[in-house]
Amino acid sequence: MAATETRGGEPGRAEDIGQRGPVDGALLTLLGLGAEEDAVYRLLVDRPDCEPDALAGPLSDEAVARALDSLVERGLASADRPESGGAVRYRAASPVLALGPLLESRRSALHRVESLVGDLSERHRSAQMYGAGAPVEVLSGPAAIRRRLVTMQQRATWEVCALVPNSPMPVLTFQDNQEMDSAVMRRGVTQRSVVDRVWLEQPVTAALLMSSVAEGQHISVTDRLPIKLVIVDRRIALLPLDPEREEEPVALVVHRTGLLTALVSLFEEHFEKGWRLSPAGTELPEESPVAAIDRQIVALLHVGLTDAAIARQLGMGHRTVQRRLHALMDEVGAATRFQLGWYAARAGWLPETSDNSLAQSHF
Repeated sequence: MAATETRGGEPGRAEDIGQRGPVDGALLTLLGLGAEEDAVYRLLVDRPDCEPDALAGPLSDEAVARALDSLVERGLASADRPESGGAVRYRAASPVLALGPLLESRRSALHRVESLVGDLSERHRSAQMYGAGAPVEVLSGPAAIRRRLVTMQQRATWEVCALVPNSPMPVLTFQDNQEMDSAVMRRGVTQRSVVDRVWLEQPVTAALLMSSVAEGQHISVTDRLPIKLVIVDRRIALLPLDPEREEEPVALVVHRTGLLTALVSLFEEHFEKGWRLSPAGTELPEESPVAAIDRQIVALLHVGLTDAAIARQLGMGHRTVQRRLHALMDEVGAATRFQLGWYAARAGWLPETSDNSLAQSHF
């Protein structure tokens, strides 16, 4: 049996080197190493430039040879073969460099498994509640709410409706919601939303909204929304239990009941009362004398944005917006912005809406 020397200078047996307690005795196998590779790599960490004979002990010579070949092939060890033909010496690769990628890969896989377990848990709970005929479920915490919201949109078959107020702490960011909406529409599902006008006063979210409209989403803008709400296929809805609660939110999942019917009516009322957002690139009739940029200004003013907000969204100066509006008023003979709005609607400058009356105009 080959005798070796420990780091402290005390003689010891090779099989004692690298031994660990029962808790971490085979942890490296969790990274995909075999038991033999685990044992030999540990020994190599403590014994650089080691010959295979020095690793004999609890493992047979054949097992040590297999483990060394595998470690070298996987980049966990290197082999130094002297030109003189002497014994091959082995050295362990840096644990950080060699095992770090394996650790990161397993960590990433565990995160995916964790997400799958959460999704399966939500599906299990939903199936149990639906099977029991329960009209309402309660979800606690942003992670559970986020998972259910994603699942609902993934299962949508023909329509997703949403009320999007100006919330201080959303479960999903505005951009995340926009990406989910785009994925839904790519599957041919109709997406209708009502948004708080505050979102249009912020350049980033305003650009996302205009992009969504260009992709085919139907967006209505209103002054104020009472609550967040998502309705999928008119068969299930999700809304917060307490809209003012910012920490550890709690949400309700409502199935087909009279309550769901009321929520659908709430959405439809706000959608019809709002002002439709039209694509910035919508073309005017050829005979229309108004420039495209002026049409955008008038349309955004009709939605209710201030001159400053319009200037930010269009990348123009505040005074430029005001000057163009005054020029339009002079051109059509309008003494007030309300008269300009009336003329714009009659002349076809504004997009067609359901029944938005001129009395609702923000000119």
